[in-house]
Amino acid sequence: MNIRGKFVTLRAMEEEDQELLREMVNDPDIEKMVGGYSFPISKSQQNNWFNNNVNNQNNIRLIIETEEDGAVGFANIVNIDWKNRSAFHGIKIANKKFRSRGIGTDTVMAVMRYAFEELQLNRLDGTIIKYNEPSRKLYCDKCSWKVEGIKRKSVFKQNDYHDELIVGILKEEYEELIKLNNYWSN
Repeated sequence: MNIRGKFVTLRAMEEEDQELLREMVNDPDIEKMVGGYSFPISKSQQNNWFNNNVNNQNNIRLIIETEEDGAVGFANIVNIDWKNRSAFHGIKIANKKFRSRGIGTDTVMAVMRYAFEELQLNRLDGTIIKYNEPSRKLYCDKCSWKVEGIKRKSVFKQNDYHDELIVGILKEEYEELIKLNNYWSN
């Protein structure tokens, strides 16, 4: 089953997506904007990661596609806690030419609809490096996520420590958002 936004399709990762995924991990412009650690990975390392993650029901990893461009990025719903109905979410857009076109917004809206309406989760959360203003605007300004806290100096990038914003949204906040913006009725 594919997850559909207004103009993006989120589909399961396939073997042929591995090079796109590897390119995103190895892209220094993407790496500096995401938490955790990234370092150059080989095709073999990418293959091992793919094989370990492709069929895990607690970690849903998806390829973002548009009709005109094909695969343009990656989205996830991971660390799903089925008892407490919560999960972690994030996205990566592969190339600057795909940014500022609404792909991120449509992806996050589609992920929220799937997480809250299909999976019946109650909350999604994530982290954003404090200097990553485009991601903060996407999640907090456009998609109604809330800054719930700050992990002080938790990410080491560009030879310095940076704060990370802890962001989240509840199912009821998503429902209020779609009532206000009529996102799915347009």
